[in-house]
This record gives sequence, structure tokens and C-alpha cells, in this order.
Amino acid sequence: MIMRITRKEALRLLKNSDLLALAERADDQRRRLHPGGVVTFVVDRNINYTNVCVNRCRFCAFYRDPDSPDAYLLSRDELARKIEETLEQGGTQILLQGGLHPGLDIGFYVDLLRFIKGRHRINVHGFSPPEISYLAARHDLTIRETLKILREAGLDSIPGGGAEILSDRVREILSPRKIKTRTWLRVMEEAHLLGMRTTATMMFGSVEEPEDIVEHLDHLRTLQDRTGGFTAFIPWSFQPGNTELVKQRSAFSIQRSAKNSSLVTRHSSLHPATAVEYLRALAVSRIYLDNIKNIQASWVTQGLKMAQVALRFGANDFGSTMIEENVVASTGVRYRVSQKDIIAAIKSAGFRAAQRDTYYNILREF
Repeated sequence: MIMRITRKEALRLLKNSDLLALAERADDQRRRLHPGGVVTFVVDRNINYTNVCVNRCRFCAFYRDPDSPDAYLLSRDELARKIEETLEQGGTQILLQGGLHPGLDIGFYVDLLRFIKGRHRINVHGFSPPEISYLAARHDLTIRETLKILREAGLDSIPGGGAEILSDRVREILSPRKIKTRTWLRVMEEAHLLGMRTTATMMFGSVEEPEDIVEHLDHLRTLQDRTGGFTAFIPWSFQPGNTELVKQRSAFSIQRSAKNSSLVTRHSSLHPATAVEYLRALAVSRIYLDNIKNIQASWVTQGLKMAQVALRFGANDFGSTMIEENVVASTGVRYRVSQKDIIAAIKSAGFRAAQRDTYYNILREF
């Protein structure tokens, strides 16, 4: 029996371990959980129904104020067109997320879900914890009541957006208006207890310390021990382009510390995590999250070649074909790959490629 690593050991691995030895350990964990050598992907589309958001997170380049000339709210016709295009390409899921729009009440979301489900056979993976919490507070509902209303209208599963780093110290810098760690976890726990499945994410490489990353992972592992509701974990690196955090970085300068001056210097300049830092965080995540079966590589932020390397650092899933993606693209980072590209990348890395659904059921092998 493999002994579970502690927070202290995870911190040591994140800060000081040999990179290739770390990769080997994470790869061993992947093989134990996925002995068949299959790497999966899902065919889906990210549909952002609005970019209006009252949170105005400092790391986000996507949001707009309600009176901005670039603000939008998708029409039903446009939404239907996007879903139909997704289905024509073999898609099985849409990732439906938006900003916290002050003009939209829960009736909008119920009508939106009923519109989708009344016309299309597709899994709706939608509305991250900040959206759900915002609706609950607006209508004086509990989190559970809000989730039940959305589920009955057609919501199938919930993405892990809005997590960033589950440390309130970091959240106060990145997104002071957004829900705190405890609320994000409560939304996910309530969803799990209702029988809904969710993913979990982590955005790193901005202002966090290694200790914050370990705290984030520990929150997820602890909740998963209780509920078993997370299907996958997706770590991805902060992209600084066009964000307030970069435009006003002098306001968020971090004091140097003798024990880790290099890390503080990197965060002060706010450039994206390096390839090595990405792989190290990914590998530690795979080792620490022994109760979350699937770990996604992030070609959206790292590119196709680095995603291939990630398959030997613990990842077993290539994520989505991303027929459409807007949030990362708003920072100026635009990787685009086709389904054929993904299949070829998986095979050339020495794995068998398979299309999956939202719940990691294999639909087709290549």
C-alpha cells in the first residue's frame, strides 16, 4: 500500500526535489491509476454567455463593465448555433460560464438551461461556484436550493472555475470581490452531496507562494475524502496579458524574503510560470491528489508540445478540443489544435488516444 504524502512532503517536492525524479514518481502514480496507457480527451466548446462581471478580478482580461462598448450577452439564436456546430463535430459537452452580470436573475439561468435541453442532447457543464453563490445571495436562497433549481432546469455538472488559489491571503490580492475559499468549497460539497459531479482547477504563477499551492491541494484532497465528487483536476498557469494585475503590478509588489528571494522576484514581475514550474506543480498535484483519478494537461496555456511532456509528469487527460475558448485568449495567448492534432500528439507520446464524455466514460478509441 502506498502511503499518502503529507503537506510538509508536498512542499519539499514542490520546492526542492529533482525534476526527473519527481516526474518518475508522478508517472508511477498515473500508471497505478490508469494502467492501460490510455490518454483521454473530450470534444466540447467553451461558451461564455456574457463577459459582464461585477467581480472585476485583477488577473482577468475577459471581463467588461455593464456599460462597456465591448460588453455582450449571447442571444438564444447565437447560443443554438454554437451548440449545433459543436454537435456536428462530435461534441458531447458544452462548458457554459459567464461573468456575474447584475442584470441577470435566476429566471434567466433556468430559461437558458431549459432552452438548451429542449433543443439539444448535450451535457451542460456549467456555472462555476462564483456564479452559483452570486445567484443564491441575490435571491436569498441557500447554495443547495440554488443548485437544485439549476439541476432541475437541466444543469448536469459543474466546472471548477473560480478556484484560482484556495488561500484567502492570495484571493484578497487577485480577486477581493470574489467568493472566499470556504464558499467555493461549500458550493462543491453541496453539489457532490446532491449527486452532481464537478471538476477542480488551480491557477498558479501569479502572486502565490509554494505553501499556498499546497494549501489549495490539501483543501481539494480533504473535500474529496468526504464526497468523492471531483472527476478531475486541472492546473493551469496564470497568463498576464491585458490584466489589471500586470498593468498595476507596482501596487501589488511583494516584499522580498531572504529565504526565497528568487520566487518573490518572479512574482513581482508577474511573468507566467515557466515550463519547469508548470511541470513541477502538475507532478506534485498528481502525487498529492491520490483520490482524484484524472489530471488534465493544459495545452490551452502551455501549448501542444508541453502538454505531451505533461503526460509523463502525471497527466492522463488532454482536456478538451476547445472548439471555442475566449478567457485565456483575451490575454493574448492563443493556442489552437484540432482533434487530429490531439490524437497524433497522444499517440506520438506513446499512449492510446480515446474520446471520453464528461464523466470519463470512454466513447471511442483511436
